[in-house]
Amino acid sequence: MITIYGIKNCGSVKKAFKFFHDHSIEYTFVDFKTSPVEKDKISQWSQKSPLSVLLNAKGTTYRTLNLKSLALSDNDKIEWMSKENRLIKRPVIEYNSNIIIGFNPTQYEGIFLL
Repeated sequence: MITIYGIKNCGSVKKAFKFFHDHSIEYTFVDFKTSPVEKDKISQWSQKSPLSVLLNAKGTTYRTLNLKSLALSDNDKIEWMSKENRLIKRPVIEYNSNIIIGFNPTQYEGIFLL
């Protein structure tokens, strides 16, 4: 089963949707806006991917909150991402007990089209 987490109007999430639709691959979508991801889930993700990849430090929310000026521990980063899901790089895809972060068509082909 494939679960995509993100925001439906995000460009990267839209590209992921298109990839899965174009290849007739079924998935479930969880929208951060209507079903916020909690700290426990983000902690699970952080065990499978570095926080440097999971935290969207290039996004508007990160800059607006001025998080760069804070010396955030890993726990602090997880706490912030649980309060502000927009800090999570999108999409996050759960597949076969792994996670794939962001949109990369070459990576997707290697994982989902085998």
